[in-house]
Amino acid sequence: MGVVLQIWALFLGLSGFGAAAGDDRRGGISIPLAEASSASSIPLPPIAGAKDPDRPLVVIDPGHGGRDPGAVSPFDDRKEKDVTLAVARAIHDDLASSGRVRVALTRTEDTHLSLGQRYDIARRLGADLFISVHADAAEREGASGATIYTLSEVASDREAAQLAARENGPGLEGAVTLGEGAGVNRILIDLAQREAMTHSADFARLLYREAAPLIPFQQDYHRFASLVVLKAPDIPSVLFETGYLTNEADVAFIHSPQGQRRIAEGVRKAVETHFARRTFAAAR
Repeated sequence: MGVVLQIWALFLGLSGFGAAAGDDRRGGISIPLAEASSASSIPLPPIAGAKDPDRPLVVIDPGHGGRDPGAVSPFDDRKEKDVTLAVARAIHDDLASSGRVRVALTRTEDTHLSLGQRYDIARRLGADLFISVHADAAEREGASGATIYTLSEVASDREAAQLAARENGPGLEGAVTLGEGAGVNRILIDLAQREAMTHSADFARLLYREAAPLIPFQQDYHRFASLVVLKAPDIPSVLFETGYLTNEADVAFIHSPQGQRRIAEGVRKAVETHFARRTFAAAR
């Protein structure tokens, strides 16, 4: 669909459409960003893993960071921004060592990135999959286990709506804006985003299948919310809540080296299966 949209956009003479920067091998669209200069001025992170530039690229996004600590555990004051960075590094290293895909992190230190900057990095790199890593918090007693969120304008439940409100609050600078008179642009973006949302939901189910034998999940493991960080219109994207910082057992698991290795293994298996399926489907 991406190539068709690109040709249509060029035919109509629209500005701001084309292949993602640094990625001439796959179709896609690029859209103007609010404060684009500030978003695009962020240096792109290094890419590890497979040396073949035609291998799929996975961008792992450690949630929060810098002045945005995220959730804080009531048991040991551990901050979400530190937990997500440790888990994201474990996923990155496992994917890189397998050599089957290319992989990059949006941040490698305790730095702040806006929500728009996070998926802007993925788009500028030409990512084929975007995984934002988080650790949840809940008011309800007994909440535990991992959850996978994909994009929807309507939240799947009250807790999903509350999570979207928390996550979308800080760091909205750099979010997508199309300005006046962009009706056709919106149609094109909507078509591309619908395709990406379908692939995102497919990956969410696959991530559960591959990771469930390794890590605990909630029974309703797949939820939907209007999460800004997932709104890159041409990249399949998921937000992976690895557990609850408000649950003592979850905190111990997520923070332990063994827990992080198991999370990383589950993500790696899902990623490799996802792209194997895509390659097989494209070859048919």
